[in-house]
This record gives sequence, structure tokens and C-alpha cells, in this order.
Amino acid sequence: MPPKIGLAAARERPALIKRRVINRDKLEAEIADVAVRTFAECGYEGTSIAAIADAAGLSKQNLMYYYPTKQALYERVLDNVLDDWLARMESLAHEEQEPHAVLRAYIQAKLRFSREQPWASRVYAMEVIGGAKVFGEQIHDRVVPLLRKDIAVFEKWSAAGRIGPVNATHLIFMIWAMTQSYADFSAQMALVLGRKQLTRKDYEDGEDTIVRMVMAAIACTAAPDSP
Repeated sequence: MPPKIGLAAARERPALIKRRVINRDKLEAEIADVAVRTFAECGYEGTSIAAIADAAGLSKQNLMYYYPTKQALYERVLDNVLDDWLARMESLAHEEQEPHAVLRAYIQAKLRFSREQPWASRVYAMEVIGGAKVFGEQIHDRVVPLLRKDIAVFEKWSAAGRIGPVNATHLIFMIWAMTQSYADFSAQMALVLGRKQLTRKDYEDGEDTIVRMVMAAIACTAAPDSP
């Protein structure tokens, strides 16, 4: 027969399990945060579990208790990036709001992500540039439905005369490219500007320019065709 467990111990066990779960989740998140920079600097192939463990202050064996393989950790990092990205895309699907305000807020959020989490953006960019070999299915299954939802909102805005006719798919592609470049190519931008890194004002100037371009693209008064 199994040993009897006292009433107090029985009551304490769920709380103890909950604490263990919380602590595990916290440590897994901290390991993923460390891994982001390593993957961004070295790429997937150039990164080892040992290097991430060393950066995280853990033994390789200890890290592998939480992430048994490098791919599992890499996918966790990309999951985090995509979760954040999709949350920002979701803000585009508010058709009842004023289009200019929605787009401005989206551009601001994407640039803030580039400024605050450049390593995460670079990991994602490297995965896509490499052909999305590890995360391609996830990107397709999660991004495409939301992109279609956002495009449908643009089409409703246009049909109601709230914005001018625009190819919403390519407009969103261009917003991605313009905002993410401030993370993925910030080193080049800083070199051209003659400083070690981009300043907050650089991001603000970039935001102002991108917003102006996007607002011009959705203006109700279309520009005349070029001769």
C-alpha cells in the first residue's frame, strides 16, 4: 500500500506543483531571451546548445532538460517573435476605426518592436532569407489567414470610400519591409549616418516618413497616371 499523506501535505502539493510550473516557465522564457541574440549573431547553423548554455549561465545538460534539442529552442524563439508580430497585425483588422489612425498605430508598433527587440527581428529575417526551412509551415499557417483578414478590411474601407483604391497585400509587404529594416539593417543605417547606433530621433524621423508615404498611398484622391 502507498504511504498515507497527511491532510496538510495533501493541500500543499497543488501549490508546490504550481510554483514548480511557474518557475519552469520563467526559466524557459529566460533561456529563450538569451538564445535570441546568439541565433541572431551566429545563425541557426552557427549556434550551438553549449554556446547558449554558457551565455545563460547554465550547464549544457541543465539547458537540455528544458529544451532537448537546438531546434526546439529555435522554434520557441521564433514562436515568440511571431506571436508579437501577429498581435500587431491583429490591430489592422479593426474596420470600425479610422483607417489613418489604425495604420499610424500599426507603423508605430512595428517600429517600436524594431527598436526594442532588434535581435528578435533579425532571427526571424534570417529564417525567412534562408528559405524558412524550419519555420515555414508555421509562418504559412499563422500569417496567411490574418493577412487575408487584414486585406478584407482594406477592401471594405476602399468600397466605403474611406481610403482610395490600393493593393493592400503589397502595401502591407512594404510596411513590413520599411519598419523591419530599422532592426535588420540598423548597423548600415548608423554607419551611413556617422554614428555607432540609431537614436530615438532616427526612429521618430523614420516613422514620420513611413506614415507620410502610407497615407499618400491610401489617399482618396488618386494621383494621375504617368504619361
